[in-house]
Amino acid sequence: MNEARPVPGLIVAAPRSGAGKTTVALGLMRALTLRGMTVQPFKSGPDYIDPAFHAYATGRPGCNLDSWAMTGPMIAHLAARCSADSGIALAEGAMGLFDGAAGAGLAGNGATADIAALLGWPVILVLDVPGQTETAAAVALGCARYRDDVAIAGVILNRVASARHAALITPAFERTGLPVFGMLPRDDRFALPERHLGLVQAEEHETLAEHLDRLGTAVTQSVDLDAVVAAARSAQAQPSAPFPGGGAGLAPPGQRIALAQDRAFSFVYPHVLQGWRDAGAEILPFSPLADEAPNRAADAVWLPGGYPELHAGRLSVAGAFRREMQAHARRGTPIHGECGGYMVLGEGLEDADGARHAMLGLLSVETSFRQRRLHLGYRQVRLLAPCSLGSAGAEILGHEFHYAAMLRNDEERLVACRDAGGAEMAESGARRANVTGTFFHAVSAPSGSMLQPSDETAKH
Repeated sequence: MNEARPVPGLIVAAPRSGAGKTTVALGLMRALTLRGMTVQPFKSGPDYIDPAFHAYATGRPGCNLDSWAMTGPMIAHLAARCSADSGIALAEGAMGLFDGAAGAGLAGNGATADIAALLGWPVILVLDVPGQTETAAAVALGCARYRDDVAIAGVILNRVASARHAALITPAFERTGLPVFGMLPRDDRFALPERHLGLVQAEEHETLAEHLDRLGTAVTQSVDLDAVVAAARSAQAQPSAPFPGGGAGLAPPGQRIALAQDRAFSFVYPHVLQGWRDAGAEILPFSPLADEAPNRAADAVWLPGGYPELHAGRLSVAGAFRREMQAHARRGTPIHGECGGYMVLGEGLEDADGARHAMLGLLSVETSFRQRRLHLGYRQVRLLAPCSLGSAGAEILGHEFHYAAMLRNDEERLVACRDAGGAEMAESGARRANVTGTFFHAVSAPSGSMLQPSDETAKH
């Protein structure tokens, strides 16, 4: 891809979670796409679900930009590479605009504001205004003044109750000098269904196209799209030289990688796959839910995260999948599972109702969703043994987000793990010969990682 032509970009952010970022971002993406623009979607932070919706809205695969787990040059590379043949880049923020991890990462603390500052993309601030009038302008002005390196281009008001409500809000914005690009009315039809890890996955919506068209039409009618496009700016951080592969530093685990891909195994970062392809690897998708077996010619097997707990019954009786996975293990093929994939590699998975389902039995691990407990946050780990993620001693940055409990893990410990602030975590992963698994999802393997050797790591 050509990385030379800078593409104008914008970031859709909000002062807090739940303010309507996803609704507005999807509406803008769809509206501009229906207008004939080529829109490249991005997502701030380690999110899998929102980018899938972005892809449906724009017809282009999304890309994650993460200031905690990625270096500045890597972010600049991904922003330029992914948007090179588009007309505009639109990034959806995460949490509140300035919210991030407790500890500093490679290019910031994971806040959306770090991406805005690094790339110079202006921010469209989404304000959820039920029960507010002038206070909305005060919140926006505070965000605009909080960091000198973050530019607020204007605001979009969400869930405006009526024309009278709008008339009470807008005069205050005229005093701040922040333009109001538009207002979306309160409409329950704009909401997307959710489950425990966030939105229900895009491919599970039978009427998603109609929903996105509804959002796009509402944004076209309620937002000044010309003003939005005019506010976009080209990234100020451009790659000084081509990055090797996808820039993540995660070497492909094999030359021909069998990759589980369906509703149970959907959480994989596009930049990681692109890095593997750039390094010459071939990706061979298969569906365990359809009882498809990994390709026998594969020299590595990768089970991503997803929602295996929702499909545990089907997975437990997928005989062809089970037989070939066990055959690969006997042949010494490197096999790795992340989060949901890790649980499927175990002996059993207990669902939310307490029913136990037999899994592949490649690791002496038992997990449960009967008593949900949130595990969430950035992870910095050191590999204690060679595996699909890298050689012993390699440092990996990633993210953990699940509600599963570990009932039993009788395998060799794979990683020494700390959170973003440096505190030791219980996450240990598991390893039995060539089969490994972790609860965390790998984002990057940058050189000069932040982890310092621990006593336990030194023993290995």
